Amino acid sequence: MTSFPRRDYMRDLILVGIGGFIGAILRYALSSIIQSDGSAIPVGTLLVNFLGTFLLGMVVYSAELVSFITPDIRIFLTIGVLGAFTTMSTFGHEAFTMFEEGRTIPLLVYVIATVLLVFLGIFVAKISVNTISGALQVSSP
Repeated sequence: MTSFPRRDYMRDLILVGIGGFIGAILRYALSSIIQSDGSAIPVGTLLVNFLGTFLLGMVVYSAELVSFITPDIRIFLTIGVLGAFTTMSTFGHEAFTMFEEGRTIPLLVYVIATVLLVFLGIFVAKISVNTISGALQVSSP
């Protein structure tokens, strides 16, 4: 029988499950609102993945600086909410569909834009957290 390294493993599973439920609903809603049927690339998924990556970066880098992001909150937000909010499987399916349909240019734009935007999301989040934390340190007495 496998033993789990943490005694609060079930609580973590519940936090991830509840967060995943929330993230999946948010992704579906936001992607549905953003996506237009006439677009050559899946704009909804692209923007959801950018936003999710940015928010993930904000949580991860902020957790190092503030005490209110406890390990439970971090698991809930990063693995649960934002793990379900962003979606590599949808990206893969949409990209493969474009490939099968012979839409080479939209496929290349989508793949390159996805990689660049998720990288940009993390980069901007790190800069934002560093800027905010620097401003807070300067203004504290």
